Amino acid sequence: MALDPRWPLALFRGSLPIALGLMLYVAIAGGEQERQQTLKGQPEGNAAILADRRRHNEMIMMALREAAQTEDNVAQRQVPWRK
Repeated sequence: MALDPRWPLALFRGSLPIALGLMLYVAIAGGEQERQQTLKGQPEGNAAILADRRRHNEMIMMALREAAQTEDNVAQRQVPWRK
C-alpha cells in the first residue's frame, strides 16, 4: 500500500491554522500578565474611590427598588436626593 503523495501537503495545510492559533495564544497570554500589573496600578484601586462608587451604586439600587415597588412613573418625578 503506497502513501499518496498529497498527504504531506494536506497535513501541512491542516497544521497551518493550528500553528497560527497557537502563536496568537502565546502572544496574547504573554501580554495578560502585563495587563494585570497595569490594572493594579490604576487609581481605581484607591479605597476612597471604591467606597464612593459603592455608595453611588447603593443609591442607584435604592432608586431601582423604589421604582419596582410603585406603580408611579418615577422617571417623571422630581428626584429628592442628589449624588
